[in-house]
This record gives sequence, C-alpha cells and structure tokens, in this order.
Amino acid sequence: MALSRLRHPVISRAPCLFTIHLLSSSASSTVGSITRGSKVRSSNVDGDGTFRPTPLSVFSGVHEICSKIKLQCGIRYFSSAEPPSHTIIGMPALSPTMSQGNITKWRKKEGDKIEVGDVICEIETDKATLEFECLEEGFMAKILVPEGSKDVQVGQPIAVTVEDLDDIQNIPSTFSGGSEVKEKQSTKQGEGDERSGQQKSFVKMNTSELPPHVVLEMPALSPTMNQGNIARWRKKEGDKIEVGDVICEIETDKATLEFECLEEGFLAKILAPEGSKDVAVGQPIAITVEDQNDIETVKASVTGDLPVNEEKPTQHESENEVRTEKGSFVRISPSAKLLITEHGLDPSSLTASGPRGTLLKGDVLCAIKSGKGSTKPTSTKKKTAPSTSSLASAGLGSLAEESSSYEDFPNNQIRKVIARRLLESKQNTPHLYLSSDVILDPLLSFRKELKEKYDAKVSVNDIVIKAVAVALRNVPEANAYWDVEKGEIILCDSVDISIAVATEKGLMTPIVRNADQKSISLISTEVKELAEKARVGKLTPKEFQGGTFSISNLGMFPVDCFCAIINPPQAGILAVGRGNQVVEPVTASDGTAKPAVVTKMNLTLSADHRVIDGKVGGAFLAALRSNFSDIRKLLL
Repeated sequence: MALSRLRHPVISRAPCLFTIHLLSSSASSTVGSITRGSKVRSSNVDGDGTFRPTPLSVFSGVHEICSKIKLQCGIRYFSSAEPPSHTIIGMPALSPTMSQGNITKWRKKEGDKIEVGDVICEIETDKATLEFECLEEGFMAKILVPEGSKDVQVGQPIAVTVEDLDDIQNIPSTFSGGSEVKEKQSTKQGEGDERSGQQKSFVKMNTSELPPHVVLEMPALSPTMNQGNIARWRKKEGDKIEVGDVICEIETDKATLEFECLEEGFLAKILAPEGSKDVAVGQPIAITVEDQNDIETVKASVTGDLPVNEEKPTQHESENEVRTEKGSFVRISPSAKLLITEHGLDPSSLTASGPRGTLLKGDVLCAIKSGKGSTKPTSTKKKTAPSTSSLASAGLGSLAEESSSYEDFPNNQIRKVIARRLLESKQNTPHLYLSSDVILDPLLSFRKELKEKYDAKVSVNDIVIKAVAVALRNVPEANAYWDVEKGEIILCDSVDISIAVATEKGLMTPIVRNADQKSISLISTEVKELAEKARVGKLTPKEFQGGTFSISNLGMFPVDCFCAIINPPQAGILAVGRGNQVVEPVTASDGTAKPAVVTKMNLTLSADHRVIDGKVGGAFLAALRSNFSDIRKLLL
C-alpha cells in the first residue's frame, strides 16, 4: 500500500510549519541547521522526531538524514505495517454543483455487514439529503468522518471497508481521520490531477553529498496567491547573486512581479524552468550556494525538476479517441443507469472510476456538467433506399468532424482567479441593484471650462471618481464591508476607489486612495499612471490590494446601462453607462415647461445587501445626483 512504502525521512510542508518525520530506523541521525532568509533561530528535534524551525520562505539543506528527501506540499505521510486488502470510500459528488457535503447519519456501524446496494450513510448536499449506496459487499472496518461532520470535501475519505470480517482488527491505527488519509487513487483520478495544475515536486537530493545551500521556494506575493507561473528567469545557473537582485519574474493572480533574493550567493540549480505553470506556493524553485565551486556538486546531487505545464491549444480529435478507449466498463450502478437513460447519453463515451470498473452516478454527473457525455445517435426508421443508412452514417461522421474542429483558448493565471472570484461573488454575496439617471450637461460644461481656462485635461471618468468619493464621504454607511467571521458591518476610515481597467491579461483594479481628499487634476494624473502600469503588468501589490468601493465605466462603448459584479470584500460597485441626448421638459425662468435636449447618463449601483440596504443605497445615489447637479461643489 501507499502508506507502507514511505520508510524514509519526509519533509511535509504545512502552512506555517515544516515538519520532518524520521520514519526509518536511523532516527538518531544528525539534523543540520535550517536557516530561512536572514533570520536564524535555534531548533530542536522532539522525541517523536519532529523538527520545528522558523516558517519563512527559504530554508537551507538538511544534512546526514538519509540518502533521499522528498519535498511535498500539504501532504502528510505515515509508515506502518502492510494493511489487509481494503477499500477507502471517498465523499461522492451527488450533484453537478456539489463540492462538499455533510454526514447527517451513518446507517452502518463499524463491524456491520454490507451488501451490494446497501445504504451506508445519508449525505446532505447543496441540494437535498441523499442516500449513499455501497456498490461492493464487505464489512465496515472504520468510519473516518463521524456522524454530524460538516463541509466534508468531495473526494475526502470517509470510511474504510474490508472483505473479511477478521481483517477489521488489522486495519492500522494511522487511519485516524479523513484529512490524514490519502486513498490509493485510480488511474483516471491521477490523470485528472495532472490536468488540474497542482504540480508536485519531482526533485531528488542526495543530501549526504550536498554542500551548504539554500532552497528557494515559490513565494506568496499577494494575499490571495496560492500558485504562480515562472514567467522569466533573470539569473541563469552559475550566475552571481547579490542581496536585492531580481532572480526571476513571477506571474501571480494579480500581476507579474519581480522576486528578489535576500541572500548573496550563486544560483546552483533551477528546479522550476522558465514557463512553468501553476507552481504551488512553497514549492522549491531553485537552489543557491555560497561557494561557486559547489555548483557542480549540487547539480550532480540534485536530479529532476518541475514539469513545465505549457498551455497550448489542444486539438480534440485525439482526445475523443482516448475517451472512446476508456469508455468501457464492467458494471454500472442503478442511479447511473437511470441518469444515462434520462439524458440520452452514449455509455461508450463515459469513463468509470468505481472499483472493479464500475460506472458510478458521480461519473455520469461529471460528464453532464462538463458536457463530455455524448448523446446516442438516433436512428431514423424510414422506408428508403438501402443507401440511406450509409448516408446517415456519413452525415454523423461529418458532424463529429465539425464538433472536433475547435481549439481550447488558454487562460492565464489572472483570468483564472478573476473567474473564480466573480463566481464566488455571485454565489455568496446577495446583490442589490439600484439605478438612476443623472444629467451630464453640467459636468461637460465644467470639464470644458477647466480645459479652456486652466488647460487642465481631465476625463469624464476622473470627475465621476471625485463625485463618487465625495458621496461616499457624505454617506459613510455605504463605505463599508461585511466581516464574514464576525458577522457584522465594518465602516472604512478612508475612501479608496478601485478603478476597473481592461488589460490583455484580464481586468485589473488599481486603487486611487483617499480620493475624496484629492483634486480632480491629481486624480486624473494618478489614474493615467495606474492604468498604464496595469496594462504592462507593473502594478505593485499596494497599488491594487484593498479598496473600499469600485467603479466600472463602459461609457466609451455603446453601452447604455449594465449591472457590475461586486469585487469582494467590497460592498459596492458603480456601473457607469454612456451619455445619451434625450428630449425632456425643462422648466424655464418664467415657470413654463419647454422641451429641451439634455445629456443623460445611467448609473447602476450593485450593493451587498448585508451592508447596503435600500435606504443606504438610496441615500448614496441621492448624494451622487446632487454632486452631478452642482458639479462645482466638488472643488470645495
């Protein structure tokens, strides 16, 4: 089994702790000092062989432990005797949108006999409470997730079954919980992990021969960053590194940033080559040494590197052939058979992931959700010439060729994060929409006056930013956000406006801080500088992290009005449409109403209803309309 093969020291990286488990008989081996950056703290080896150094971004080598060290991220390994033949049951995906579930009730207890089709537990999903049937007979050996457990991730082990009743007592004690048990994954799941972008390190080090060295890890360059791409290596293997030198450029979920080295030395080995995609934070990317003569020693002792996950357009003809080969299965569950019948799917296009080649309900649901399950070709029963069948098959063949003539459009890291965060916003934030039209003529006249008298070239968007900032200052309840942990509203001290800027890599939101206290000309200058930095990917974290309110302006396009999506954790975003000339009755000085042509612009507020209700949102729009009607008050 996978648990029994690991009998060597393993470095396991948790979020704030490096742990070295001495699992071999040489537990008394000497452990060298570990240093991170420029901070060094004394470390001890506990009685259970656990080493706890200071958690920073880089660490030096561990010497004289064993001949091999495997660097893993977020995984814990255990060594035990060979367990009996058993099956690990994972949390199933019982609906297309299910990502986690709750164990409401266990129908079977530890030691109970399980027949094929028996309901072993009840699972509460995002839709309903469903029964989970077992497709193999055996005995319930151990329940890993107790009754009442909440938010259990799909795929997480929940129970262990065995074929023989006598094998229950031989199940090792290391099966102590769902979070610490790793199932021996099937071939299909292993292939899915390769596509997921979660790269693992295949670096092998002969530490007994390594000189003093430092392992550089993928840094967390933004609060939301959990992986990054190596865009470019500024330093090559063998190059001299000074303190503060930029060694590589890393594409994060926000921008492409430079990674500076905090120690001098020589770049001995690059573990993540240029172009590596989706490298997890904390994963080793390079090794440096103090002495130039040690470079060749490191190269000889460290073999392997990270696989380069290149994003290339993929032709789906070969993929369809592979899918056809994998479509065969031995058995099928009743629920999966019912779904295939209801949706008219072709069973040969489905891939079975269950034990002994069983097609599960989750396999069919995943195929329906991803659109991979092809429908059965319907044969038309018409009394025609014998050549009709050949014509029909030819037509189906041409249709298949047309359907496989598309290409995947690769997404960069920024667009992936934008897609995920916007989806989370629509799912988790109760959006409230309020819309109002404002007369734009006073603003246009004011802008023209600034240009003619003071040669100040400001855009309509610059004045809109100032008007929104002043309105937020006058209605501070709208300048707030929702604290999820506390379950309460937090009022912001400053008015920081995030401006949506479209770039080739995706939508960026640089921030104009304290916009209510700045002049319109200063806001205009800052917006131009920030927009240019965003387009070339040179924004620093402080220039796009934070913000209390957002503005999205599509007035330069033929868009009259739209509803924007809130950018969490902010509670509001204002969608600005284009100005349109309309004819409206205008009251003259003598009190009579006369038709006149005015320019109107639509403003739509998308607000988090937990923070901004109808009263607060209405007060904000009223203050904003007042600013547009008397635009000169913005100069105060």
